[in-house]
Order: sequence, then structure tokens, then C-alpha cells
Amino acid sequence: MEMNVMEFDRVAREIFAPVYPVLAEQIKKETGITRGVCLDAGAGGGYLAIALAGITSLDIILLDQSEDVLAIADQNIAKAGLKKRLRTMHADIHEIPLDDCSVDVVVSRGSVFFWEDSVKAFREIHRILVPGGLTFIGGGFGSVEIKKDIDRKMLEIDKEWLDFTKKRLNTDAMNKFHTALIEAGVPYEIRQIEAGFGIIIKKEAL
Repeated sequence: MEMNVMEFDRVAREIFAPVYPVLAEQIKKETGITRGVCLDAGAGGGYLAIALAGITSLDIILLDQSEDVLAIADQNIAKAGLKKRLRTMHADIHEIPLDDCSVDVVVSRGSVFFWEDSVKAFREIHRILVPGGLTFIGGGFGSVEIKKDIDRKMLEIDKEWLDFTKKRLNTDAMNKFHTALIEAGVPYEIRQIEAGFGIIIKKEAL
């Protein structure tokens, strides 16, 4: 399903709005990391990052390849009064312009499906993690009830929506992630959560 930037943001802001606070709580629970530096990979308009900032003390970098969506994110950060803790970064997940061992936690919702070279991206993410750092990367709808409501609304936009989401969450999709993560040579697990999943990469502690 293709959308222009404004339509993409409208869907994220309106239809997916209930997802972000629930997913933020899931990330907090699964990683246990509430302080330090966080990278939101494929941050879009910043809705997940803003929700996560509201329940943690993390300083968050919002990375995206689209300058247009980052302009929206900058506006949302300012409106939320979070300019001291959140900043945007126009960059490619395959070549993250951050130092080795500089990020405590990497999060992402949905962008992993669009990475051209998952192996390279997973290696880059592992590189920037501090020893003991974690990721929570994947796709989630927060809860079964939230997903049902989103499905209903998205079907009004795209009749193929259900097939689209099933392909992202089925066994074949998970197997592709396993294959890429093994090839990347990073320690990981794929953890199932309600209405979604999270790829947990943990940097070995010194």
C-alpha cells in the first residue's frame, strides 16, 4: 500500500494513535531500559518516540530517511515540549552516523519490513549498542482489540489490508528474520507479544 507523506502521517496520527502508548509500555517492560540514549529507527512522525519519552527518562534520536516525515516529527516534538530530550536525524539505517557503543536501546515499529539489506542493518544496530544494550524491533498493534479496530478502519482505505498484515506476521516472515539475524552474526531472540513481535538483539556485556 503506497501513500504520500501527508496521508501516511494522517494514518499514523489518527488510525494508529492507540498503538503507541501501549507499545511503549511493552518496550519498557521487555527491555527494562528507562535511562540513557535511545534510537528510534524509522521514526516517522515521532509518535512512538514521544510515547516512550512520556514513560521513561530516555534521550531519543529519531532516525528516518525521509526529510518530510522528520519535519513533521520536529513539529510534534516541539508541541510535546520534548526538544531537550528528542532530536531527529536524517540518515539511512544501513549506515547509522553514530559512534560504536553509543546507544543503550534501539526501538522500531514497522520499519524493519522496508530495510533493503536486513543483515547490514542488524549489524549496524549491533555496532552502535553499548555493551549490555538491547533492541526492540518489529511490528506491533498494542493489543488484539486495538488491532481489530485498526483493521476495520484500514479496510476502508485498502481492501488488501488484512492480507498485507498477515504476510508480515506469518511464519515465513519470521523465518526470513531468523535467517538475516543468523547471517548478521548477532545474538538475538524473536519475542512474541500481544498482537505483534519484537526482535531482541543484546550486545554482549564487557
